[in-house]
Amino acid sequence: MNLIKGAIGAMFDFLQGIVVILAIMVMVYLFLMSPQEINGQSMDPTFHNGEYILTNKVEYKVSDPQRGDIVIFKSPRNKDIDYIKRIIALPGETLRLQDGVFFINNLPLDESKYLSADVVTYGGSYLREMAEVTVPGGEYFVVGDNRQHSSDSREFGPIPKEDFIGKAFFRYWPFARSGLIINPAY
Repeated sequence: MNLIKGAIGAMFDFLQGIVVILAIMVMVYLFLMSPQEINGQSMDPTFHNGEYILTNKVEYKVSDPQRGDIVIFKSPRNKDIDYIKRIIALPGETLRLQDGVFFINNLPLDESKYLSADVVTYGGSYLREMAEVTVPGGEYFVVGDNRQHSSDSREFGPIPKEDFIGKAFFRYWPFARSGLIINPAY
């Protein structure tokens, strides 16, 4: 009889451990980090379709996003869709697109750490060639690394910080490309 009671007690201890682990995993997913799948080619060559990354959901609650950060945010046109883009202009900065190059506060933006030299950036319906815009307070200008195949702030304008889900910080699939996501220093 004691053997049966011991087995039942061990089984309840095991199930209790599983429930605690699952509760911790749910809390981590909801509040700390979440997995994201890359859908599309807007961030090629940095990210490829079908890759998986982890998103830090806490960082932007305690600090401000920085230029070069790769962020996941709610699409301005459909809040059920998440986008991934790179921040290139911060609140209050003046942005201009001239001869395929972004200028921030009249200085050219060096994007050579993540774009090849032959990439040309074209304007969109929000930011046209040679037009100058100032990023509103609390908003960020974001673009995809695959400039010719990216719907981004050039089309829909700056993104408010409250639409950010988080910052991409780790690629875990495919294993051959796994590792921390390092943002360029400007």
